[in-house]
Amino acid sequence: MTGTSPTLDSVTTDDGVRLYCEVWGSGANTLIVPNGICYMDEFRRFAQGRTVVAYDVRNRGRSDTLTDPAKLERGILNDVDDLDAVRRHFGAERIDLIGHSYIGVMVVLYAMHYPRHVSRLVQIGPAPPHADTRYPAHLAWADATMEEFIRKSTELRQQMTAQDDPVEICRKFWELLRVLSVFDAKDAAKIDWIRCELPNERSFMMYWIQRIVPSLQKLRFTAEDFAKVTAPVLTVHGNRDRNAPYGGGREWAMHLPDARLLTVPDTAHAPWVEAPEKVLEPIEAFFDGRWPELAEKVTALDPQAA
Repeated sequence: MTGTSPTLDSVTTDDGVRLYCEVWGSGANTLIVPNGICYMDEFRRFAQGRTVVAYDVRNRGRSDTLTDPAKLERGILNDVDDLDAVRRHFGAERIDLIGHSYIGVMVVLYAMHYPRHVSRLVQIGPAPPHADTRYPAHLAWADATMEEFIRKSTELRQQMTAQDDPVEICRKFWELLRVLSVFDAKDAAKIDWIRCELPNERSFMMYWIQRIVPSLQKLRFTAEDFAKVTAPVLTVHGNRDRNAPYGGGREWAMHLPDARLLTVPDTAHAPWVEAPEKVLEPIEAFFDGRWPELAEKVTALDPQAA
């Protein structure tokens, strides 16, 4: 067993930002999970026989709160460089990676910039390669749950006052957001990512809108960029994902040179929460050097045309 508590550590980036880290296990192979601390109840199983490093990315969680625009303006590109600082801190020449949501884009960017340091890479519910892509309806799940989230979150913002407790506001928002992250609303209670006690997490949406989203929108991948990723990539995507369209997962797996797609039926943005046996065991097999049985090579964006 890997134990019930991690070893705590921190990494100082090249421009002096402190990143909070948790280390599970002590195996020879190193798996890094950026922004993954809140997932470690499920992901610590990967520390059996390896070292797993989960850390709060820049301006998130227990990492430094930043106000200097120079340390924020590059958005996701800062996160790419910070990931290499984490790798170097732990003395790992080659690493495995897991990236969820927008971090699923970041870890691929890292593999483009530092291909010789990546052994294997998993994306879960990644944002699409090109932020402005509009996918057909069957590749971009939208339903009444999304409409309800927009309505209720708008009402919450309109009702906010300067006297409101920011922690309580954050918790109310997360109650809405976690329903959006699952296909079946009864599974929403299983999501325990709420860290509203941390100032960075309470203010994340502003950082997301002002810095991360614009940096994602500037990305323009070419065939040459995709070809730089030499490591095997497993893209895991729920086909009912409202936050990151399923078409984006198909597109990553179609363009990356050594990639396969694991589609998790009737799950949304947190497929390992809704269907752990269909996600966690295949990821373990992948990191052990085997393609999961149901992982497919993608030859067409539209599965109906494949």
